Amino acid sequence: MKLSVIGTGYVGLVAGTCFAESGNDVICIDIDADKVARLRQGIVPIYEPGLEELIKRNVAEGRLSFTTDLKAAVGNSVVCFIAVGTPPGEDGAADLGAVLRVAGEIAEAMDGYRVIVDKSTVPVGTAERVRQTVSSRTTHPFDVVSNPEFLKEGAAVDDFMKPDRVVVGSDSPRAIEVMKELYSPFVRTERPIVVMSAASAEMTKYCGNAMLAARISLMNEFANLCECVGADVDDVRRGVGFDRRIGHHFLFPGVGYGGSCFPKDVKAVIRSAGEHALDFRMLRAAEEVNERQKRTLVEKVTQHFGEHLRGIRLAVWGLAFKPRTDDMREAPAVTIIEALLDAGAEVHAHDPEALNEAQRIFGNRIHYHRVNYDALPGADALLIVTEWNEFRRPDFARMHRQMKRPVVFDGRNIYDPAEMRQLGFTYYSVGRKPVRQES
Repeated sequence: MKLSVIGTGYVGLVAGTCFAESGNDVICIDIDADKVARLRQGIVPIYEPGLEELIKRNVAEGRLSFTTDLKAAVGNSVVCFIAVGTPPGEDGAADLGAVLRVAGEIAEAMDGYRVIVDKSTVPVGTAERVRQTVSSRTTHPFDVVSNPEFLKEGAAVDDFMKPDRVVVGSDSPRAIEVMKELYSPFVRTERPIVVMSAASAEMTKYCGNAMLAARISLMNEFANLCECVGADVDDVRRGVGFDRRIGHHFLFPGVGYGGSCFPKDVKAVIRSAGEHALDFRMLRAAEEVNERQKRTLVEKVTQHFGEHLRGIRLAVWGLAFKPRTDDMREAPAVTIIEALLDAGAEVHAHDPEALNEAQRIFGNRIHYHRVNYDALPGADALLIVTEWNEFRRPDFARMHRQMKRPVVFDGRNIYDPAEMRQLGFTYYSVGRKPVRQES
């Protein structure tokens, strides 16, 4: 099948590449000529495990190409995916300007029937707005489909190639059959293609992310309560996780969620509900809890060292909002480091992939280290903000020797408190009793 994917951001690049990997001819379009040139050379603008290798292979084998020429790409495509950004406005509503602009450009480039697919995360009613935009600019037949993505950054290629489900929102039998054919290679293990209305598909995406965000915030609330009453959140998490109605996923407490999806989508749902005179109190609370949770690690630091951190040197391991990505959008590390700087601390940071992103955010206000241990010499404490695998079993003896004071603030609970005590660390975590350095 011949496809065009407009937008080479996270969603568009992963989707286009994976469609090409399954044998389709895919043209990816972007207005950024420099970005397109780099992609043609195999230079990938995001870090996503496995993606670079797939792009290079499919470009070399002629199934995947990149261009700025939307008209030519649409002219050579049967299915046109819209995968441009929908950033939140000041009021939290998703900005559909790019989506509708691209829809109009597709309409003007069409020379026959097209399936136009909303792949961007968009509020309910967007498919209808796209349909109206396209129909106002062309007399050619077309269908609009809502096909939300459910990719986890750090595992996006695997998620796309082996989806839990594929959601197709359309009432057109013709378009539905096209989408089923397109996705058939990815659901050979009996995973479902769930067909519904476009409005329901749009809502499904928001509902899923909102539920996961609320679950994280609820667990963080329980973690904070555990600290107050002397309970251990790890025991609580295991105890409730074996309930089949609940399960073990998304029960790990920490310093809050971030990224490009949860924060933006929660705001969009709250805004959408408000437009219909609905007060979405549960999601507002989840959002408020998450913003507060990002500051809990800083509060532990100031409780230990005092409110003013001038003269205190702090090492930070982990800057991306989650492991296996370089994405720092809404990352807890940003809130944490800004608060530490405001309190006068000197910050030395390491992340396996996100240092370039961090430099764009913080400039020369913090120090950057390519090797995690290089951030430790002279440090009064270490903060663990992102749970990269390489942080889980470090050389603790080396850490103890290098640090000025062996104090660890673990925002992801990756270490065992009893072991940290035996190793001579003062150790703070989330939802568990702090341990003091053994003399």
